Amino acid sequence: MFALTFLGTSASIPSAERNHPGLLIEAGGHRILVDCGEGTQRQLLRSGAGFRRLDRMLLTHGHFDHVLGIPGLFSTLRLRRSDQVMTIHASPGTLDVVVRMLAGLWGEGRAPVPLELAPLTTGLVLDAGNFTIGCFPVRHRETDSFGFCFQTHTRRHLRPDRLVALGVPHGPVRKDLAEGRPVILDDGRTVDPEDVLGPPERQKKLVVIGDTETTEGLAERVRDADLLVIEATFLDRDSAIARDYGHLTAGEAAALAATSGVKRLVLTHISGRYGDEEILAEATRTFPNSRLANDFDQIAI
Repeated sequence: MFALTFLGTSASIPSAERNHPGLLIEAGGHRILVDCGEGTQRQLLRSGAGFRRLDRMLLTHGHFDHVLGIPGLFSTLRLRRSDQVMTIHASPGTLDVVVRMLAGLWGEGRAPVPLELAPLTTGLVLDAGNFTIGCFPVRHRETDSFGFCFQTHTRRHLRPDRLVALGVPHGPVRKDLAEGRPVILDDGRTVDPEDVLGPPERQKKLVVIGDTETTEGLAERVRDADLLVIEATFLDRDSAIARDYGHLTAGEAAALAATSGVKRLVLTHISGRYGDEEILAEATRTFPNSRLANDFDQIAI
C-alpha cells in the first residue's frame, strides 16, 4: 500500500492555504519525500508526519519552488543530531542546483547531514523488496525533469483454509511456502507452494509527475495507474499562457487520465488565479474521478 500526505500543493507563488510543492509517500517501512519546497519542514510537523525515518528524497526538477526547502530541512535534521544518510535522487542538472545551494550555505563539498547524491537515468531508481520506484523523463522548459512510478510487486498470499487442511504448522515452513519454496513436514509429506497460495494480487501503481509542459509521451508511463498525481496550473482558456510558462491545463491532465486507463486523478500545483471549483469542473468534465489536492490531504492506495 502507498500512503500519500500532500505537504504543499501550490504553484510557484504560495498562498495562505497552499505551501510550495512537497509530497510524502510511505510504503513498506520507507518514507520518501518527493520535492521539498520552501517551508516543507514545517508542513511535516503540521501534518503530524515529523522527521523520523526520513532518509530519501526524489526531486522532479531544480526550479526553486521545488527545492528551496532543502537547506531548512537539513538544518533541522542536524540540530536533531540525525545520523541517517539522506539520499537525493535527481537529474544531474537538479543535483547541481542542490550542490551549489548547499555550498553557498555550508561551503563547497559540505552538508549539515550525511548526504548521498544519486543522479537519475531513465529506469529503475530503487527496488525496496515489496515495491519499486522507476523514473522517466518529463518535458518542462529548460530543465531535465523526471516523473516517478511506484509499483508493488505481484504477490500471492497464503490461504489459511489450505494451510489448516494440509496441517501446515505455524513458523518457518509457512514463510518458505510464502516465498515459493516447497517444504517437507514432520510426517514426511511434501507441500508445494501451489497447494497453499491464492491467486496473484494485482499490482498497485502510483505515478507522480511534477511540472510538465505537455502530456506527449506520458500515456504509456501512466497507463493503468491506480493514482496519477500531476500538475494543473492553468485552465484551457489560458492554454497559450500555459505553453509560455511550460505547464499543463486541468483539461489536458484530465484527458491524459481518461485515455490512459488511470483509476484516480489528483491535481496539484494549483494557481491562485483560479477558484478550486473552476479547476475541478474543467477536469471532471473529461475525467469524473478527479480531485484537487489540498495541503495535508492524505490518500492511500
